[in-house]
Amino acid sequence: MKSYLQGKLGFGTAPLGNMFRNIPEEEAIATVDAAWEQGIRYFDTAPFYGAGLAELRLGEALSKRRRDDYVLSTKVGRVILDELEDPASRDLGEKGGLFEFGRKNKLVNDYSADATLRSIEQSLERLKTDRLDIVYVHDIAQDFYGDEWLSQYEIARTGAFRVLTRLREEGVIKSWGLGVNRVEPIEITMELEEANPDISLLAGRYTLLDHEYALQRLMPTAAKKGVDIIVGGPYSSGILAGGTHFEYQKASPEIISKVERMKSIADRHQISIKSAALQFSLANPAVAAVIPGASRPERIVEDKLALHAVIPDEFWQEMREQELVSPDAPLPISFKK
Repeated sequence: MKSYLQGKLGFGTAPLGNMFRNIPEEEAIATVDAAWEQGIRYFDTAPFYGAGLAELRLGEALSKRRRDDYVLSTKVGRVILDELEDPASRDLGEKGGLFEFGRKNKLVNDYSADATLRSIEQSLERLKTDRLDIVYVHDIAQDFYGDEWLSQYEIARTGAFRVLTRLREEGVIKSWGLGVNRVEPIEITMELEEANPDISLLAGRYTLLDHEYALQRLMPTAAKKGVDIIVGGPYSSGILAGGTHFEYQKASPEIISKVERMKSIADRHQISIKSAALQFSLANPAVAAVIPGASRPERIVEDKLALHAVIPDEFWQEMREQELVSPDAPLPISFKK
C-alpha cells in the first residue's frame, strides 16, 4: 500500500463542483476545512467536477496548508476552454445533468499526450500548487463513451498512459492509474506491460449495493500485481447515506427496497448503514483508501465517526444470510461462513 496516502479515509471533491445543487462558496471551503480538522490528508479532485470549480475551491482551501502535509490527486482526459456553453447540454453519458450548476466553461474530451500535459498544467494553476502526487486517467469507460469507449481507450494508451509513465519515472508524480466507474478498463490496463499503473480509483463498483464483479475479477488481480485500489462513491451516489441518488440518478424502487432491507438490519443492531458501507469497502485487502464525497462540514464528521463505529459480527452474519453481501466478500469481522 502507498504509505504516502496518509490514512484510509480521504475526501472526494466531486460535490464541490456543484454536483446536484448550487453550493455556496463558503460552504464548500468550510467542508474542506472540516476534512482537514478531522485529520483527512488525502484529497481527490478532477477538472470534470463543475468544469474546474471543484479544483478552484479545493485549491483555495488548501492554499493555507503546507503542501508537504497532504496528498493530492486529480485527473486528465478533459481540457477546459475559456469558451462558454450550457452545462445542461453537455453529453455526460450516464452522468447527464450531473454538473448543470457548475461553471459554464466548455469541456473537451481529449486523452492525447499534448492534452494530458495541458490538463495537468491547468489543474496545477487552479489548485494553486506546484505538484501532483497521483494522476488518474478519467472516465475512459462504457458509461461515458458507449461502444466507442475502446477507441477512446486506445488514444489514452498511446497518449496519456505514456506521458504519465514518463512523469512517474522522472519523479514528477508518484503514481498514476485510471479513475473510472467501470471495472473493465482497470482490468485491461493492469495487463498492459507497457503501462504498469500502480494505483486506480474505482467509483461505485465496490459498495454494499454493487461489488460482485469487482470482487471476483478486479480485486484478486490488483492484490497480486500490487495495484492499490481507491474506492470512490462508497455510498453509491448517496443512497447509502440517506440520499436519493444511485448511479448519479434518482434511485429506482428496487434499489430503494434493497437499501431499506439493509437499514432494517442495521437498525436492529443499532448501527448506521453509512458505517457499514464505509467499512465494507475498506475490508478488502486490495483497497488502500476510500474517498466519500461531501458538500457540508457535518458530513465529514459523520464519515469519521462511521469509519470508527463498532459493528457487531452479527450484523454482517445477517447481511450474508439475507444475501445482501456476497458470500466471498471480505468483511470487517471475526466469523467466517
